[in-house]
Amino acid sequence: MSKYYYDLHIHSCLSPCADDDMTPNNICGMAALKGLNIVALTDHNTCGNCESFLKVAKANGLIGIAGMELTTAEDIHMVCLFEFLQQAKDFSLAVQPYRGIFPNKVEIFGQQMLMDENDNVTGVDENFLPIATSIGLDEAFCLAQKYNALVFPAHIDRTANGIVSILGTIPKTPDFPCIEFNGKEDYQKYLKDFPIIESKSHVFNSDAHNLWSISEAENFIELNDEPYSSDLVRHELFEALRGKLTKGGNT
Repeated sequence: MSKYYYDLHIHSCLSPCADDDMTPNNICGMAALKGLNIVALTDHNTCGNCESFLKVAKANGLIGIAGMELTTAEDIHMVCLFEFLQQAKDFSLAVQPYRGIFPNKVEIFGQQMLMDENDNVTGVDENFLPIATSIGLDEAFCLAQKYNALVFPAHIDRTANGIVSILGTIPKTPDFPCIEFNGKEDYQKYLKDFPIIESKSHVFNSDAHNLWSISEAENFIELNDEPYSSDLVRHELFEALRGKLTKGGNT
């Protein structure tokens, strides 16, 4: 078992609310400098930059994970992570029909840039990405599971787009295997107020929209990595966060 420091919720320059310098190379370079081992790209309602991100993560000695931060019809953010890139790509296509057609106003919201592994702009997403989709929480959870996603509610300790602030609780269904916190300040309070959390895995992620907000090497999970391969570590992470393995560390 080895410690793996992680940040499983990071936005690239494809998310208009993220800085333009959140390119695949800049994200991975900063993550490596900070001593992280596992990083996930989770742009709003798309996986468009995941392929280039995974290539750059590998080149930087990181274990990259393809993901998405999906906004449900209730305006709840939930993180969807995929063990395999093709699952993420297929899910991104499946989400397309549920996205609103609202042209992005670059001068107001910012750019939505698609990039290759060399940080070259290869295109843009014309429609505003963060807007709520038309798919409800339960349906979204089921759809993501069709593509074998690990799904968890994002930043439950924040008022903006957090499941607790919107629903007033953490519902029994969908049966999320994992819960995300943005910080640790109110962690014990949430455990006390919502006992359901105790039965679930939990992660502390940055939801970084700029380079300096990417997590430091503080939060880790202990995973089996013998005989070592990045595929094994990635698989063990998914199994652990689904509650199928014994977890350890400051997760």
